[in-house]
Amino acid sequence: MHKLKVPTSVVTQGPDDVCNYTNSRPSLRLGASGSAVQQAQCYLNRAIGADLDEDGNFGRVTQSATKDFQRCADITVDGRIGAQTWSFLSFWANAPDAPFC
Repeated sequence: MHKLKVPTSVVTQGPDDVCNYTNSRPSLRLGASGSAVQQAQCYLNRAIGADLDEDGNFGRVTQSATKDFQRCADITVDGRIGAQTWSFLSFWANAPDAPFC
């Protein structure tokens, strides 16, 4: 496993985004649901090969994958997806050589 590099630019959701559930980036945590969770699950699948169901339900498996990603990215490990985690997820999920961990 290798560490992720710090994003130098933000990849916005759009036609070149690997995941197109939504462009909304709310804070997510255990119990959250909806298209933003699907977006995060898709990003986690791409960034770390998580193999999550993109069902839009932020349960324990999504929380665990989020923590795995945060450890790999060397960012705060809290199992929540806030601004910092969104930034890293969108950048690395859209990178051509994903997954990284």
